[in-house]
Amino acid sequence: MKKDFVIKILFVENSLEEAEQIISLMRNSGIAVRPARATNIEQVRSAVAELEPDVVMFDPSVTDVGLDETMGVMEASGRDFALVGLVTNMDSELVADLFVHGARGVASRNHPKQLIAVLKREFESLHTRRQVRWLHTALRETERRCDALLDSSTDAIAYVHEGMHVRANQAYLDTFGYESFDDLLGMPLLDMIDSANAEEMKALLRGQAHQGKFPAQLPLRARRADDSRFDATVEFAPATFEGERCLQIVFRRQVVDPAVLEQLQRDPVTGLYNRQHMLACIDDAVTEAAKGKKGQSLLLIEPDNWASLVNGIGLGKTDELLAGFAGRIRMLLGSTDIAGMLAEHTFGVTLDSRSDEAIREWIAKLQHSVSSEIFDVGTRSVTVTASVGGSLLGEKNANSELLLNQASHALRTAQNLGGSQVELHDPAAREKADEERERYWLDLLQQALASNGLVLYHQQTISLQDAEGEFSEILLRMNGPQGEVLPGFFMPIAEKHNLTGAIDRWVLDQAIRILQAREPQGQPTTFFIKLTAASLQDDSLLPWLKERLGKARLKHGRLVLEMTESKVMTLLRPAQEFVNTWKKMGGGFALEQFGSGLNSFQLLNHIDADYLKIDRSHMADLPQHADSQKKVAEICQQAHELKRLTIAEWVEDATSTSLLFACGVDFVQGNFLQVPQRLE
Repeated sequence: MKKDFVIKILFVENSLEEAEQIISLMRNSGIAVRPARATNIEQVRSAVAELEPDVVMFDPSVTDVGLDETMGVMEASGRDFALVGLVTNMDSELVADLFVHGARGVASRNHPKQLIAVLKREFESLHTRRQVRWLHTALRETERRCDALLDSSTDAIAYVHEGMHVRANQAYLDTFGYESFDDLLGMPLLDMIDSANAEEMKALLRGQAHQGKFPAQLPLRARRADDSRFDATVEFAPATFEGERCLQIVFRRQVVDPAVLEQLQRDPVTGLYNRQHMLACIDDAVTEAAKGKKGQSLLLIEPDNWASLVNGIGLGKTDELLAGFAGRIRMLLGSTDIAGMLAEHTFGVTLDSRSDEAIREWIAKLQHSVSSEIFDVGTRSVTVTASVGGSLLGEKNANSELLLNQASHALRTAQNLGGSQVELHDPAAREKADEERERYWLDLLQQALASNGLVLYHQQTISLQDAEGEFSEILLRMNGPQGEVLPGFFMPIAEKHNLTGAIDRWVLDQAIRILQAREPQGQPTTFFIKLTAASLQDDSLLPWLKERLGKARLKHGRLVLEMTESKVMTLLRPAQEFVNTWKKMGGGFALEQFGSGLNSFQLLNHIDADYLKIDRSHMADLPQHADSQKKVAEICQQAHELKRLTIAEWVEDATSTSLLFACGVDFVQGNFLQVPQRLE
């Protein structure tokens, strides 16, 4: 399931607390949620009209609304949806009754993994159904446009079913000298072919048509209605006409020189295929995989440290280096393998019909061939290593975009592991590869903590209400083998191995040092710093912070610690004690992802937060979504009544900034306003 999807989910549920627990479980599993809750049929109608839910989680123990009533309201809305039964115990009669009345799945409260798996499956199924409907609509529109283009095309095009003409455009009629299609209706295609080529065409139609394979072009002599002849090139493509499978045939009078066509498909620098043709070859490989062909793979290959190489040899000499590098690839290709350029210095290779071991052997030979070669570039000689990322191709990932994304991600992972590395996407070996990567990242993280390998960035938080001073969000990076690494790579591993507390202390210590260094400037400065759940439950953190702040003697600097609403909700009592003590020390506290829960403002009865950072789901395409604008305005109004300040993150355009100002937001933050910068 894609990370940027937000599931709109309606809970028909008695207990607010149990619904919040499920929401927290989903968010902790990386699922973005926009929830609503209903306990009677009127609330169901209201929630359906306002939220337009994707998924309904129905608790059969709810007494004020029945499953049939809920289904009736949902179906009356006209939207596709998935209804999932939410049970405590998997009673066979109850489960059967849920399925009979329209539930698509049943999830158990007592088995979180099963609940998440069912939810993901039903949402992906819903997304697939929507895509299929969209594709049907797009197909009908495409067919309509193709029909219009067919009539206006200057190419001679006809559709043939079982050897007979069923459709032809005006250019086809003019080419062969017929006045109307009635003269062609039911006429065999072979009647349009010179007798010298008739057997060849007959064999092609009988043999290869059943397999859906045709030559790219077939040169022959065609016969007009007046029995005159002309030289033509025929192109074939499978098609449908009025729902029946048929063959599209294009007759072209001008015969393109195959050598010229081949040259147009080549990259002028490397001699390999160019990007356009290489992508077409990848599409062909994907098509074969969808039909059941096995043993194919896509590899992406890049010279390591490309920027350093270019600086060393000069930009004008890179073509020579790429040409030599391509020669190393070309000499290892088999007769059915294909190689081409996919980007400036990214080579793509599709290997055909090889075992997993043979693919790895090929990669090893290539890397050895490259690293052992001395490349003469102008007056200089250089050595090069190569990183390789790829994906094995099978029926499950037979999609060009997915395949390229998998191979690209594998290449970046290989490069992050260091030079001359290999990473292959292979579902069968995923667990083993994940363990190896985890051990590697754990070693890197431990080294970074021991030797100041972590780096701080900051992103300004801009006041829309002229608040005095400077406000910044503190962001964390880690120095990796190929540059700085985002927290998404290493924080999950840190959490798994209980290192988040140590990271939090390092960040806090560095932030205090920087605030202390800025004291002589006299400028009020506020740093927002994310806190992990481990630190929230660490009894020694606040005493350490008190001592550290006492030594710093800050007059103008201030720290605001922040945590997500969902994390605080699951750790409510320790969070309440932590925040109360921290605020007595003079610190501030912010709730992130605010407004994502069922009743976010109820949380403020227990957590004295100074800042409310509005959930990013409300920021997505804000100018186009009036409901999101309304929700943001409501949050700001309630927050101001409670004397809390609001912050809108992920602001990406000027229009959104203006709308947020109109909604009453106090602060805004995002790449549109300032990209993160190194904190010095």
